[in-house]
Amino acid sequence: MIMLGFIGVALFIILIGVLYILLEKYRSLRQQQRFLAQLCPQLDQQKIERQPLNIPIVPQEFAPLYHSLNEMLAALPAGTGKDRLTGLSNRLGLKRTLASMMPITQGTMVLLDIYRFRYVNDLFGFVFGDILLKQFAERLTSLCVAPRLIARLNGDEFFLYYEQSLSEEQLQQLRSHLQESFRIKETPVSVRVQVGCVQLEQHHADASNMLRRLDLALNKARVTRSAIAYYSENDDIRQLRELQIIDSLPKGLQRNHLYMVYQPKQDVKTGQCTQVEALIRWEHETLGFISPGEFIPLAEYAGMIDLVSRWALEQVLAQQVKWRAMGMKLCVAVNLSTRDLDSETLPQELAARLAHYQLPPECLMIEITESTLMADLNKAVETLGEIRKLGIKLAIDDFGTGHSSLAYLKHLPANEVKIDKAFLRDLEQNKSAEYILEASITIAKKLGYDVTVEGVETPEIREILVEMGADTLQGMHYAKPMRAAELEMNWAQLQRF
Repeated sequence: MIMLGFIGVALFIILIGVLYILLEKYRSLRQQQRFLAQLCPQLDQQKIERQPLNIPIVPQEFAPLYHSLNEMLAALPAGTGKDRLTGLSNRLGLKRTLASMMPITQGTMVLLDIYRFRYVNDLFGFVFGDILLKQFAERLTSLCVAPRLIARLNGDEFFLYYEQSLSEEQLQQLRSHLQESFRIKETPVSVRVQVGCVQLEQHHADASNMLRRLDLALNKARVTRSAIAYYSENDDIRQLRELQIIDSLPKGLQRNHLYMVYQPKQDVKTGQCTQVEALIRWEHETLGFISPGEFIPLAEYAGMIDLVSRWALEQVLAQQVKWRAMGMKLCVAVNLSTRDLDSETLPQELAARLAHYQLPPECLMIEITESTLMADLNKAVETLGEIRKLGIKLAIDDFGTGHSSLAYLKHLPANEVKIDKAFLRDLEQNKSAEYILEASITIAKKLGYDVTVEGVETPEIREILVEMGADTLQGMHYAKPMRAAELEMNWAQLQRF
């Protein structure tokens, strides 16, 4: 018996060792993936800029490669300053020219890009895309009001410098001319051009700062209806805030400055709460409350969204363990981003976390927005199909506000669609709004989906939605988002609503 006990202990120690080794290998693999994701775009940029790579964390396995690449970059001959495809100046050539012209205190600098140019490459191929870029460059060099400098900075971004100040009307005319249809291989191609500009009389600076300000102006143009935007001093303040948010996000996760709140959903048939949606909040130590609408896009842009998603999933699953021990059996919905859905190991990671916490798959729901699905529909359907096979529920969030169509909807392996609160505006006064909402609910249910409606704030709206056949309701009329402890205190009341 003693010998059997020793064998059991030894086997247990070996098992712990094996699990530790597997965990370390998983961590190492994730670190390598993050390194490679940073390496490729940096190589593309630094072979133009002739600067060394700057990746903070280099896995030990890649250290020799990283060192050799930096040596090769250092040994590269000086760039010619010309873009090979269009013959225009490239970023390096532009910086050299601007440096020789300093100080530049008059005129207008313009940064242009072609909206969703990558879809041209995806649909027609890179040769077609290259022809479009060359024709676009030729149109820039033949403008009636000729700029002093023209350059292609990268991809579909083009720089113009006019020695005279351009009015908004002139910028509109420039944009209209550049948007005139191109003809490529007997195919007419229309493009949408976005324009950011800096008026140098008010905002001149050194070359690097002026180019940075142009980037800020173009970013504003990308989210405005007119697609034309000017740099203003407040843009610097906004960028500093964004940099501070990105820099403090990892520390905020470690120190629990971010936290989860849970908004209950009401089952129409029973009147009880069987689901909650997990929503992330951030109380920053110096910036105060930061909306997820602000820091989530920044996390995606900075490549940190996987950190946020993993943290949120851990918080939710750990909380589910506590709730189930208290007798609170409910399903928690968690939002995932495009980057999360791109991960080929997402289904395996979800299965592993559920196994770790010893939780059944039906206690978790994954919510994916329409726009996320449409970024790569075929891949999304494949990944979601694997998640659905695990027994995890799936919901299409913000249904009706994205780019999908009913033709795609029938192929999605989801359990539920969530109709956005935008459909509830003017519902009681506008019959057209009522017909559209009722049709959306009817079609979703005919396709076999449960229907949740968000943003329900009045009993009158609730009654309308119940008559239309909605299955689940979410909004302030039923319950606000609340911390876990507050949800526990109100649980009994939520079951009697």
